Amino acid sequence: MNKEYFITGGAGFIGSNFVNRLLERNEKVTIYDNLSRAGAPMNIRWLREKRGGDSFKLIEGDVRDADLVTHSMQAAGVVVHLAAQVAVTSSVVKPREDFEINAQGTFNVLEGARINGKDPVFIFASTNKVYGEMENVAVVEEATHWRYDNLPNGCSEDQPLDFHSPYGCSKGAGDQYVRDYARIYGLRSVVCRQSCIYGPRQFGVEDQGWAAWMVIAAITGRPLSIYGDGKQVRDILHVEDLLDAYDAIIDRIDQVKGQVFNLGGGPGNMISIWKEFGPMLEKHLGKPIPVAWADWRPGDQKVFVADIRKAQKELGWQPRISAAAGVEKLYRWVKENEGLFREK
Repeated sequence: MNKEYFITGGAGFIGSNFVNRLLERNEKVTIYDNLSRAGAPMNIRWLREKRGGDSFKLIEGDVRDADLVTHSMQAAGVVVHLAAQVAVTSSVVKPREDFEINAQGTFNVLEGARINGKDPVFIFASTNKVYGEMENVAVVEEATHWRYDNLPNGCSEDQPLDFHSPYGCSKGAGDQYVRDYARIYGLRSVVCRQSCIYGPRQFGVEDQGWAAWMVIAAITGRPLSIYGDGKQVRDILHVEDLLDAYDAIIDRIDQVKGQVFNLGGGPGNMISIWKEFGPMLEKHLGKPIPVAWADWRPGDQKVFVADIRKAQKELGWQPRISAAAGVEKLYRWVKENEGLFREK
């Protein structure tokens, strides 16, 4: 297999961690990124310092530029499409931009892969938001969290799609295009419906990357708002575990092409975003954290926990890093790099 990697959004949180892993294995990597996110130039600088300035190729480009995308990925044997508009709130304010980046941008990358003549592997980072608010699934309120009433293993890939918010629609459109390109064109594509990914190199902001944002805000003393009741549950997944899944997909692509996988922490890594995460963070900080409370945000799920049994079975994969261990790692990384966040 041609293992020349083309990573859209390769300067982002997930992308920079994956590029670092690939370079450690001496893989050939092209990063395609418009460097618009605040942390992207810092991640590129980190990669160059760690791996050498000529260890990878950087193309500063936008996925909305179909011609540049197509030209840039002619040699790609593995395409990992991570570039995206990532915030529900931003999609509500700027729905056209959200559509152009997430739906049309994904189409552009897909077309580039279809016609590059290399029969590439194509991994798409989708989202659990394609399942919407899951209003048909009963939830039960407990003292510190919500939980599914009748889904002990979490939400499976068979849960009906219900795109909610412009972000859900645009990512959902990309999700379905990637699935269909496997059916219609034989593209060796896989959709990864990802839960809350967290870890080092994540420059979280209030409306995206909540775990990192809360750690950053706590350490730097920034105002912290909790939307809803703080009992919303997510199954957080450390970025290194996610990258293990990507590697497994690539290794088993002929068995899993055309498939969809829910990739999250699963029932073993459920945590409520404040009622349980908050005390964990306060323990690391060594003092109480003041918060402001605000109304629920549109499209916010009371519970999302991925049923990861399909990935366990077909990829031989499961999370290795517990929520407690992963949050401690994230806290240490932010603390060690506190200056990066105080500069912003």
